[in-house]
Amino acid sequence: MVNTPENKPNYSLSGKLAEDTNTFNGVVIKYTEPPEAKIPKRRWRLYPFKGEETLPHLSLKNQSAFLLGRDRRIADLPIDHPSCSKQHAVIQFRLVSYKKEDGSSGKRIRPYLIDLESANGTFLNNKPIEPKRYYELLEKDVIKFGFSSREYVILHEDYKEDDDTQEVEKESS
Repeated sequence: MVNTPENKPNYSLSGKLAEDTNTFNGVVIKYTEPPEAKIPKRRWRLYPFKGEETLPHLSLKNQSAFLLGRDRRIADLPIDHPSCSKQHAVIQFRLVSYKKEDGSSGKRIRPYLIDLESANGTFLNNKPIEPKRYYELLEKDVIKFGFSSREYVILHEDYKEDDDTQEVEKESS
């Protein structure tokens, strides 16, 4: 038998092994949290806007990740626009290292956005983001999903213009 591209074995990941462990409410979740996932102590919020109209804020607390999508059985933050995917994107809090002003290193928990290969994309500050890649979210970043007119601004509860870090003295497991 000749090994043509059609006959070669396919060793890519199928997701079948993770299917048993990554199911919630009977739905296979497309996303698995990374090892550096942490629940933030700082309370982050998403402030949705529809045009000029301000909608009630969404709290991002008590979890390290928030799934956004149309499937209400599994979405932590439902987005109902028809152009959005059932599992559209995730906001993931991650413990990351950084350099302090004095040259020493520290750790902080920061929010990140990842698109889950959605049909119509995710936009950060009006620019499309690549699927399956983490993008760090900064205060006042604007997120859009698909062709929805809603925009979400991310801020933390104690937001100040000059405060953009959340230090973690010791990793608590």
